[in-house]
Amino acid sequence: MGLSGLDIFKKLPKTNCGECKFPTCLAFAMKLAAGQAMLEDCPYVSDEVKAELAEASAPPIRGISVGTGDEAFKTGEELVLFRHEKTFFNPTVFAVLVSDDMADDKIEELVKQANECEHERVGVILKVKAIAVKAVAGDAGKFKAAVEKVKSLTPKPLILMTEDAALMAAGLEAAGDVNPLLYAATEANADAMGALAKEKGVPLVVKASDLEKLAELSDKLTGMGLKDLVLDPSPRTPKETFVDLVALRRAALKDKVKAFGYPTITFPCEETDDEMFETVLAGLYTAKYGGIVVLSHAAQDRMYPLLVEALNIYTDPQRPMQVDSKWYEIGDPGEDSPVLVTTNFSLTYFIVSGEVEGSKIPSWLGIVDCDGQSVLTAWAAGKFVPEVIAKFVKTSGIEDKVKHRKIIIPGYVAQISGELEEELPGWEVVIGTREAADLPAFLRQFSTG
Repeated sequence: MGLSGLDIFKKLPKTNCGECKFPTCLAFAMKLAAGQAMLEDCPYVSDEVKAELAEASAPPIRGISVGTGDEAFKTGEELVLFRHEKTFFNPTVFAVLVSDDMADDKIEELVKQANECEHERVGVILKVKAIAVKAVAGDAGKFKAAVEKVKSLTPKPLILMTEDAALMAAGLEAAGDVNPLLYAATEANADAMGALAKEKGVPLVVKASDLEKLAELSDKLTGMGLKDLVLDPSPRTPKETFVDLVALRRAALKDKVKAFGYPTITFPCEETDDEMFETVLAGLYTAKYGGIVVLSHAAQDRMYPLLVEALNIYTDPQRPMQVDSKWYEIGDPGEDSPVLVTTNFSLTYFIVSGEVEGSKIPSWLGIVDCDGQSVLTAWAAGKFVPEVIAKFVKTSGIEDKVKHRKIIIPGYVAQISGELEEELPGWEVVIGTREAADLPAFLRQFSTG
C-alpha cells in the first residue's frame, strides 16, 4: 500500500521552494500520494529518500521505454483519465507493421514511408516511431532476415511479433542490443516468453482473450520478476477494443489494479481491411487510450491527422505552448526587409511565419514574450501592449539590422498604433492584416522605402 501524504511529507526536505509548481511541500506530498505529481518534480529529494518513496510516487501506469538512443520512445506513465484533470504525458506511438512473408521491395516501401513521415508543428517533430516485424512464415531464418533488413533500413525501435519463443529468440539475435518490444506472452507460452524477456532485459507484451485472463497473466509475469509489460486485451473488434481500453485505464487509475498498471498496444490494422476505416480506428484508440497503435501503412495523408491528434491530446492544457522571444529570419532578410511583430504563442508563430515564408518576401519576424498567449488574449491581458513591444524593439538589436523604421503590427491590435509610435520615436507603425492568410498579398505590396 502506498504511503499517505503526511508520511511522504515527513521525508521531504521541507524547503517550500515552489520549484515543484506547488506552493508548499505539504501540498506536493498530498499530490504525490494521490498520484497527481511525480517525485522527480522535487529537485532536493535525496537518492535515499527517492528509493524509499519509489512505490508511493510511482505512476499508477508504469512507464515503459522501447528502443535506444535518440529514437527511443516511452509509453505509459499516465496519471489521469481525462486530460483536463492534469495532462497526459507520453503521446501515442504509431508503428508500421511488416512481416517476414513480404517481398523485400514491399518491406522497403513501408519502412521508407515510416522514415519519411515526419512533420514539424508548433515546434514539435511528429513522426512514426516504431516498426513492428511479424513472423508469419514460421521460419526462423526468414524472421531473422526480415528483422535484419528492417534494422538496416531504419534506426526506429522494433516490435518483434511472434508467439513462438524459438522464433522470438532468433528475432532477438538479429535485432541485437536495441531494446525491442517483444510481442507476445500468452497463456500457452508465458513461461518461455517471460524467461526470454527477463534474460534479455527487454519489455514484453501480455496478450489474453479477456481482461480476467489478462490480469492473471500479468500477475504471473510480474511474479517472475518482469516489470516492463505492455497489455493487449486482443478482442480485435472495434467496440470490444474500445471498451477494454477504457476499462484497463479506469481499473489502473481509479481502482489501483496493479495487474492493469501498464500501457496498452492496439492493432487497428488487424481489425479491418479498409485502410480509411483503419485510420478512423487509430484515431479512436489515440483518444481512448492506446499507448502504441500499429498500422498497416504510413501514408502521409492519413498519418498527418493522427499525429496532430496525438499532439493536441497530449499537449498540457495548463501550459501554453510558446516559442523563444527573439527576431526570426524568414528567408534571407536584409536591411530593407519588412519588420513584423507578434506574440510568442506557438500556433501564432508557426501560422504567421508560414504565411510570411509563403510570400517569398524575406522578412524579420519579431516574437514578443507574452507568456504564450495569442494576440488578442495577450493584448487584453496587458502583455502585448505598446510599452512591452517598444522595450522588445529597443533592446533586441533590430535597429542595427535594418535601415528603415517601419514596423508592422497585427491588424487585430490596430488601436495601439498611436501609442506605440509614441513609445518608439522615429518608427512608423504600419497596421498589418487581421488574418495571417492575407499576409502574402500585403507583404508583396508593402514597401519600406
